[in-house]
Amino acid sequence: MIAKWISYQVINTERQDWRRGVEAAYRYRQREEHLDVPYEHTEGAYPLGRWLSDQRRAYRTGQMTGERAAELEELGIVWDTADQGFAENLAAARAYFELHGTLAAPRHATALDRAIGQWLTNIRRPGGLGKDPERAGRRAEKLAAVDPDWNPRENGWTVDWQRHYAYLAQLLAGGARLADVVPGVTRHGDDVGRWLATQRRDFSKLNAEQQRRLGELGVKNMGEPVAPGADRVQVQARLAGDARVGAPPCCVQDDLRPPP
Repeated sequence: MIAKWISYQVINTERQDWRRGVEAAYRYRQREEHLDVPYEHTEGAYPLGRWLSDQRRAYRTGQMTGERAAELEELGIVWDTADQGFAENLAAARAYFELHGTLAAPRHATALDRAIGQWLTNIRRPGGLGKDPERAGRRAEKLAAVDPDWNPRENGWTVDWQRHYAYLAQLLAGGARLADVVPGVTRHGDDVGRWLATQRRDFSKLNAEQQRRLGELGVKNMGEPVAPGADRVQVQARLAGDARVGAPPCCVQDDLRPPP
């Protein structure tokens, strides 16, 4: 009888603690609209952050019933906080791509209040997508679904080269001519014209895939020079007008401006 009483008390206490934890999680979820609770957070006097950490541990080790797991999932628990962080950064990466048409972001770039440029720099490094090969593969696929060239180093060139190439392709798709893209022509603050002049000059130093991609845009070794006496201001004005007519709204920018 004593053993049964002790067992009942332990089970009953554990059930009460579970209900208190679930109720605290529900209140937090209703107020914050998510369940990404810091470990040190207390909901009133209840240590909700620590309790959720304990539940994740029980889930990983197979010590949680399916009924309890389903109850927490209905509240919006994230079992793997690392995956949650990746998902949030991926959403910011999508927002950046919608505006810039590329994930070749400079380090200082931000999107949705996240340092997306630094994040992309970090995950491009060896092992940056995680130590688990399967998880890293899944993450790489999700990034490639946004931009197949999200990691240009795999192709043998830099992030800076990829970004300028993408901007040049966007300008041409918007109705510009190669002869219009002279030094001083910018997109999102990058001097695409100067970059293009460098590619023409150093065309033979590029790898075969770089040459192929530029060739598809009509760029050749020491390609077509701008006609003597061309008025850059007029060229820039026409280029800006063409971009506004031919480019999708997300890609139209106001930084197409002549050099000082």
